[in-house]
Amino acid sequence: MASQSQGIHQLLQAEKRAKDKLEEAKRRKVKRLRQAKEEAMVETDQYRMQRDEEFRQKQAKIMGSQSNVLEEIEVQTLGKIKELNASYSASVESVINELLSIVCDVKPEIHVNYRITN
Repeated sequence: MASQSQGIHQLLQAEKRAKDKLEEAKRRKVKRLRQAKEEAMVETDQYRMQRDEEFRQKQAKIMGSQSNVLEEIEVQTLGKIKELNASYSASVESVINELLSIVCDVKPEIHVNYRITN
């Protein structure tokens, strides 16, 4: 009977060691999964930051070129306005004098389409 109880005791100890090994394996597995998840998060964050930086660079390049175009258009527009103002200033007096001479210096003439009927 002592050998039986010793055999049962050995079986219980073996079962306990197996259970401890399984628990340890589960803990290692959970630890590895947690570590893999953290590494994946770090990797995705790095990838996201890289793509965001590339996007910002492309956006800055596009917006920068658009602002250059806008600045060029603004400069051209201001140049045209100055040119038109200079042309106006140069010819305003002569145009007004010509209009006044046409209006004030009336020369009475018979129109070419007028027919005298008797």
